[in-house]
Amino acid sequence: MEDVEYLKLLAEQYPNVPAVSTEIINLKAILNLPKSTEHFLTDLHGEDEAFQHMLKTASGLIKYQIEKIFDNEISDSEKNELATVIYYPEEKLKLLNNNNQLSNEWYKKNLNRIVRLSKEVSSVYTRSKVRKALPKNFAYIIEELLHLKQDDKNKKEYHDQIISMIIEIGQAENFIISLSDLIQTFTIDKLHIIGDLFDRGPNPHRIMEELKAHHNCDIQWGNHDILWIGAGLGQKALLATAVRISLRYGNLELLEEYYGINMRPLARFAIHYYRNSIHKEFQPKLIDKELDKNEKKIISQMHKAISVIQFKLEGNLIKNRSEFNMNEAVYLDKIDYKKGTITLEGKEYQLTDNYLPTIDPENPYQLNEWEQEVIDQLSYSFKNNDKLQNDIRFLFNNGSMYLKYNNNLLYHGCVPLTSDGEFAPIEINGAKYEGKALLDFFDDIVRKSYSYKYEDVDYRDWLWYLWRGELSPLFGKDKMTTFLRYFTEDSSLQVEKMNPYYNIREKETTCNKILKEFGLDPKIGHIINGHTPVKEKRGESPIKGNGKLLVIDGGISAAYQKKTGIAGYTLSYNSFEMRLIYHKPFFSKKLAVKKGSDTVSSKRIVKFKDKIMISETDIGKKLNNKIKKLMKLLKAYNKGIIKEKY
Repeated sequence: MEDVEYLKLLAEQYPNVPAVSTEIINLKAILNLPKSTEHFLTDLHGEDEAFQHMLKTASGLIKYQIEKIFDNEISDSEKNELATVIYYPEEKLKLLNNNNQLSNEWYKKNLNRIVRLSKEVSSVYTRSKVRKALPKNFAYIIEELLHLKQDDKNKKEYHDQIISMIIEIGQAENFIISLSDLIQTFTIDKLHIIGDLFDRGPNPHRIMEELKAHHNCDIQWGNHDILWIGAGLGQKALLATAVRISLRYGNLELLEEYYGINMRPLARFAIHYYRNSIHKEFQPKLIDKELDKNEKKIISQMHKAISVIQFKLEGNLIKNRSEFNMNEAVYLDKIDYKKGTITLEGKEYQLTDNYLPTIDPENPYQLNEWEQEVIDQLSYSFKNNDKLQNDIRFLFNNGSMYLKYNNNLLYHGCVPLTSDGEFAPIEINGAKYEGKALLDFFDDIVRKSYSYKYEDVDYRDWLWYLWRGELSPLFGKDKMTTFLRYFTEDSSLQVEKMNPYYNIREKETTCNKILKEFGLDPKIGHIINGHTPVKEKRGESPIKGNGKLLVIDGGISAAYQKKTGIAGYTLSYNSFEMRLIYHKPFFSKKLAVKKGSDTVSSKRIVKFKDKIMISETDIGKKLNNKIKKLMKLLKAYNKGIIKEKY
């Protein structure tokens, strides 16, 4: 018999016929359960409160279940109140108590409702999985309530007595909190984050903490995630960029207070060189925050100082790494520092800000001694910061360039294409990479960059290419015009041309081609995409390629909402449908608790499906493979090839 050695190892876990038979029966039964729900989010950009609200509400799925279960039984206001109690149990119960709205009758009524909802959302899981997720303090009681049948008259008094005693001994609030957490956990089984946790918003670290505590999530890296991974690994151009963007959005607290990065050397340097007036482009873009005049001034000075350092570092990279084939100018040597102009393609443009005291016109890309000291110190702080390194390790361990999961292809940016719709190749050391091979190459680069972080190798420079290179699957533009946006007013200079992918993905044939390239069936597969905010208010649709590709970046980041007109898309995928959901702006947790309002404005059902069972999923394939091996073990026991143990 094949694989006898493997079967002997398997026999240690299933030592006899009854044990292996029980597991085969159990796995066969699991295959016939409905597929559980997946939740897709992207481009969170540090907006932790909006992100947490989407998790707690399951992007409206909990409210949907309430509507379905209670339909005409209770009023709309009661449904809203019940939903808010489940989203924010501690805060809502405190508010209700302060308004003298809590009573034994209220607790009884709502405990029964929450138990009914808990039964519904946990019904797609095995008892074993449910049991493992139960809070220890109430595990036995909750399990009893979840498995009592609604129409079992023999146990109605038993059920009612449990509820009454929970209230009588003062445990109703704790019980509601426990059940609410359980509902949030069971409504969504798998969470997919399709890139860009960092930058713009103030609290990406809080999003990271939430993800670390999540029971089942994966991440497809975005360009802003790679930026921070590279910065944490000490790639200095990326490090300078991460600091610049944080200062641009006034997020100095993230660097100093949470990550504990020492910003004083940069501040001292900036105040010394840039104490004169600062151009408006270096004023921080403040979203939902206020800074006093002195704070704004110092941040602006630091912003300009680190920007100049970044441009010097990037210029050297572009010149020294010819294999990057960067399709953009290196700007600092195109400036006439006396006239305050820059010459590009034979045309002279006036600089909006020509105060550049740290640039030597004879050697414009050379860091001066103090600049070198500043960037070396920042590099040391980033590489030796435990909190940041822990976050980067989580991104590394749970992330990838793309993911194939349950016939869907998930990636943040694009699969680079040529203008005629072919996969765009990049040549590296004589080898060409395109399509899936290109994304695999960059996935390998990220892993090598992390694995060899203590060695003197050049993989980290490729992370910078991933951040802004023309054929980077995460960037998807011909160039990055950051310098020109800061220093020129001519909008024609600031255009960043999108990769042809972003137009050609409108065609179903293109989407099918990409799905086939990654080994997925175009008849049932979908591409789930982020990176480019969908401008809903201009009539743009998030549904591309006749429903084959879904773009779910609609502006969760407050910085994008003026352009998009909404506050982001999310996607859910359960056993009978894919549901595209779009959201209104989330203002605050306090307002959500007080008014009981949700951010879901409406839903677009993308595609109905026949009920999908676990047997048809990726997990089902793994279970079927395990069943085959267990059947071999059972056969080995029955033939006496392997001896049973009791």
